[in-house]
Amino acid sequence: MSTVLPSSPASCATPLPVTGNPTPQPSLRERMIRDLQLRGLSERTQEAYLRAVRKLAAFYRRPPDQLKEEELRSYFLHLKNERHFAPNSLKIAYCGIRFFFTHTLKRDWGTLAMLRVERQRRLPDVLTIDEVHAIISATHTPCNRVYFWTVYSCGLRLHEALYLEVGDIDSQRMLIHVHRGKGAKDRYVPLPSSTLKLLREFWKTHRNPRWLFPAQGRNHSKAATAMHPMLKSSVQGALRRVVQQLGLRKRISIHTLRHSYATHALEAGVNLRHLQQYLGHSSLLTTARYLHLTKKGQEQSHRLLDQLMQAPARQEVSHGTR
Repeated sequence: MSTVLPSSPASCATPLPVTGNPTPQPSLRERMIRDLQLRGLSERTQEAYLRAVRKLAAFYRRPPDQLKEEELRSYFLHLKNERHFAPNSLKIAYCGIRFFFTHTLKRDWGTLAMLRVERQRRLPDVLTIDEVHAIISATHTPCNRVYFWTVYSCGLRLHEALYLEVGDIDSQRMLIHVHRGKGAKDRYVPLPSSTLKLLREFWKTHRNPRWLFPAQGRNHSKAATAMHPMLKSSVQGALRRVVQQLGLRKRISIHTLRHSYATHALEAGVNLRHLQQYLGHSSLLTTARYLHLTKKGQEQSHRLLDQLMQAPARQEVSHGTR
């Protein structure tokens, strides 16, 4: 942007010519995106934070930089007391809006510092092995069927499986190299032979040079040349329809397949520390919560406690006086 000289008695009467086009100021959205990128947050987190600020602006029908602190307090109370946001949804709204006002607008408001959300400790639903197999069998579209099995058999997150590339498969060591894990962390996960066989057979149906699960296009005719993987809404909708068809009453999502993998692995005797690495958890405590879901482990613990707490042999009670 050109420099404008301050006006003073000594200034020239004729202003200096401005050369070139002035650099346009970035919008609030662009400024926030740049701040999010500089902070190193993932694309999914960026989308969630931007959506939280967009909803705030839509609620007041004004640009968010024109809002006052009291309006922000009222909005948060509205989400909590009137909309009854779940803890996780409330946390995303808090974090996104706090990031915008703290880092992009540089507002030092006490309300932003006092935001707290009670941590949700609800255990997730998990499927039995038979239920997993029933879901796979009831999925008739090959791309969805192979995708569901890959998520389950390798314990992957939704986007980790969607963005698997041909080069991520190490068939010599029977490993999958996950490049796009949560927190931008790479990891290797064991690749079952059954999964490798399914992936090879499915890839032969499209032969996309990059993606294992390419976008299919109309009548599945675009998979070979697709430039991006399948949409998450596509696989989410497919799973929802299969669950309804089977009449399963549990809360089931793509992530349920990952929860089920972790639970079944512990029941099979997989080391907890190894499972932590396979799942990509930063803390062992996160992995340890699956111990509460393992049926065999609990049955064994109950049996051991029952044996440990056997009452002593009954003694004859003497009713005589000493």
